[in-house]
Amino acid sequence: MKLLPYKSKNISHSFFTLANNFFAMTTTKPHPDQSFIEGLATNNSAIIQSIYKIFVPKVVSYIRNNSGDEDQAQDVVQEVMIVLFNQAKANRLQLTCPFDAYFFLLCKRKWLNQLKKTANKGVTIKEEETSSNEPATDMVAETELFEEKQQLFDAMFQKLGEKCQEVLKLSFTTKSMEEVAEKLNVTYGYVRKKKSLCIGQLTQWIQENSRFKSLKLS
Repeated sequence: MKLLPYKSKNISHSFFTLANNFFAMTTTKPHPDQSFIEGLATNNSAIIQSIYKIFVPKVVSYIRNNSGDEDQAQDVVQEVMIVLFNQAKANRLQLTCPFDAYFFLLCKRKWLNQLKKTANKGVTIKEEETSSNEPATDMVAETELFEEKQQLFDAMFQKLGEKCQEVLKLSFTTKSMEEVAEKLNVTYGYVRKKKSLCIGQLTQWIQENSRFKSLKLS
């Protein structure tokens, strides 16, 4: 079984913090399997490899038995891993159930949603008998909500002009605004004011978007 290597997006923790400051967050006592989440947040290769070794085969088997192939299964896993990485980096992921149940259900739902989008009437879903895991279901709902919020933030961020995007991205990855100004060959006062204006515009667009209210209250 050949699986895709894990690849994380090279975006700083500050970026995800900003993206999720627009939305509320609840905290609960984490499950012992939180170590997998912490490993993802730090891009720990040993943790990532163990996830692929222990939990991914079950996902691949399920998708192959439900109108998919191994490449499609790998794509689903990769998409889920990126979402989990983003959520973990934003400190928005605290397990309240075993990682196995949560990860499998998340991948399963993503695959079933993809099948629904293709509207393939010839698809046959083979449901295995499993006990209801309410904590896992709740966790998956939280992650799917996080993904929707991130998509909204990303969409509004892409509406910003190139200079705004450049200033904000540099401010997320550079230690000080003085360094940002130096890299852009502008004054400190300019870059500080520009950042404030860009964040203000981004905030306005997000809050005015029709999806924001429903996501905020979810």
